[in-house]
Amino acid sequence: MATSPRTNLLRRTLEDDAVALGILENTYSPALVEFYGELGLDFVWIDLEHAGPSPFDGDRLEDLLRAANVTGTELLVRLPEPDPGMIRKTLDAGVRTLFVSRIETAEAVRRAVEASRFEYDGDPGKRGFASPRASRWGTTDDYAGTEDDEIVVGVTIENPTAVANIEEILAVPELGFVFAGPLDLAVSLGHPGEPTHEAVEERIEEIREAALEADVPLGGLGFGMDDVNEKAQSGYQLLNLGTTTGALQGVVRSWFAEYEGLE
Repeated sequence: MATSPRTNLLRRTLEDDAVALGILENTYSPALVEFYGELGLDFVWIDLEHAGPSPFDGDRLEDLLRAANVTGTELLVRLPEPDPGMIRKTLDAGVRTLFVSRIETAEAVRRAVEASRFEYDGDPGKRGFASPRASRWGTTDDYAGTEDDEIVVGVTIENPTAVANIEEILAVPELGFVFAGPLDLAVSLGHPGEPTHEAVEERIEEIREAALEADVPLGGLGFGMDDVNEKAQSGYQLLNLGTTTGALQGVVRSWFAEYEGLE
């Protein structure tokens, strides 16, 4: 008996020009992914660029995905590079929304998006056909005909070359979103650890203006709720509120600050 296609609610949020809120789960815990979904977050960011399991570790990804599926939140997976084989492997594990780092040109972006599609820009895509978890092991009704409608592939803009090529990158067909990366952009501009440096903020504003002009969803980091609210008002649609360890650090330190000890 065939099952219905999967629905990517995060994609629907972006298509509706609404704002999606999420958190970076940097302990890679399925329990916390499930908990964040219960709290109502639109996405849980799993970063496979700087830490965590190998992007090719399908078993670990599947555990995290099952936790997300319980509550309907979406796993947002970042890959360390735009490798087509890595993209296909990640999607076959059941990831529906991902973004890739270390891109500089529109051609690299096009190859990444093309790898995620059965059909792309009027031609056959490069997804590859199998019966993995993404198709519910071959039970999904019209898997090849519906899968492209549920996949979102974005890219991080995090170096001066990518910023210089931003208009061509934004013109790549079916690009899901661009994510403005101030921390790595600061490194590439010679100001590591200074995401609010004037030179970095100027490039971030270039990205924002170009994305809005091209009508491509824009993602970014929130540095406190005032910043999140400001960015939501200025056109960002995908906003990360913080990290698991950052949230815990703030709460535990507040406990210590309020502890009065023994008299």
